[in-house]
Amino acid sequence: MSILDSKYKAVRSMTCSLAANLSAEDQMIQSSPEASPVKWHQAHTTWFFETFVLRPFLADYKPFREDFNRLFNSYYLSLGDEAPKKNLRARFSRPSLDEVLAFRAHVDHEIGRLLARSVDKEALRRIILGLHHEQQHQELVLTDIKHAFFSNPLRPSYSEASLARDSDDSIPQLRWLTVAGGLIEIGHPLNGEDPLVFCFDNESPRHKVYMEPFQITNRSVTCREYLEFMSDDGYMHPGLWLADGWEMVKQEEWEAPLYWERDAGDATGWRVFTLRGLHGLSELLDTAVCHVSFFEADAFARWRGCRLPTEAEWELVASQEPCKGNLLDEGRLHPAVASGEGIDQLFGDCWEWTASPYISYPVYKPFPGVLGECIGQFMPGQMILRGGSCVTPADHVRATYRNFLPPATRWQFTGMRLAI
Repeated sequence: MSILDSKYKAVRSMTCSLAANLSAEDQMIQSSPEASPVKWHQAHTTWFFETFVLRPFLADYKPFREDFNRLFNSYYLSLGDEAPKKNLRARFSRPSLDEVLAFRAHVDHEIGRLLARSVDKEALRRIILGLHHEQQHQELVLTDIKHAFFSNPLRPSYSEASLARDSDDSIPQLRWLTVAGGLIEIGHPLNGEDPLVFCFDNESPRHKVYMEPFQITNRSVTCREYLEFMSDDGYMHPGLWLADGWEMVKQEEWEAPLYWERDAGDATGWRVFTLRGLHGLSELLDTAVCHVSFFEADAFARWRGCRLPTEAEWELVASQEPCKGNLLDEGRLHPAVASGEGIDQLFGDCWEWTASPYISYPVYKPFPGVLGECIGQFMPGQMILRGGSCVTPADHVRATYRNFLPPATRWQFTGMRLAI
């Protein structure tokens, strides 16, 4: 078995494993315009391999169903109109989940036939892109089903296993690490020669950035620290908020992170919905706060007399650290307590908001052809996040990885660390 064949099977199997405990009814839910049904995630990731690998590179390939070509398209407008998303993907009871799984099996078999031959370098590049695209959707499977279950009055748990308590060791104090700054380089050094070495097009080219000296915290902001902001009426002081953020606070009546609910039975007065069910906030006080928007992260930083780091500052620090942490492979499915060893939580736990808008790097070149619509078209109006979360596959993140979301987003595992 080739390295690529083994990687393909591992990624595809992981998607099936994440959906294994979900019923067909669970997999049809779309609880917000940001989310998609799990059944759709399973089909769309399969559509990617059929559309961009099998159709162009396997001459005798027979599509599973021609009408899937439009039904499971997403954003690739050069291929034709996509099926509408806003709360409509959940209205399609057909194809059934069984047929979607048959679609996956069909495409997996055909990819196996392709990999058994001498494979074109461009086909290899697209398979690797497709695997990273699927890992993005594995994260979405978990964030979307969490929101769906939270929207259910029964509040079902994705996993019945208990959320293991962290060590009784005290959380490391918030410390400031000084970074000299100067002329540095950021971005992925991808040269395109090895198709197995991957980055998304928005991570390159590597380029020089000048930065002033700065300080950054050794860990993420915790629930305990965020609760202090709330207790100091942080959601009631417009001077702490960007104008659009204050409008969101008033419009959506925000008073706490998403998934926090008032609970007189807990010492803190709050409980938190997790993928492992409801927990009193008192159990989670020293874990990284998550499900906060950019607006909330920015307001908290202002309240503390700090700011959010830029993405260049974040990358400079993260590029000197091992890419490991509380990621999907750990199986916790919720942020943990910092370890206290040096700088921690750069990878895993929560995607960390930065102060940087999502724009292209100098001399940016999107992927050629229709695949260039995968990432670059979303640049206006979004903010950069770094580091991955507790539901991000471990071999999917790296120091140069640029995630991006609208600033009001809260359904993802999003948190923050501070800078000055």
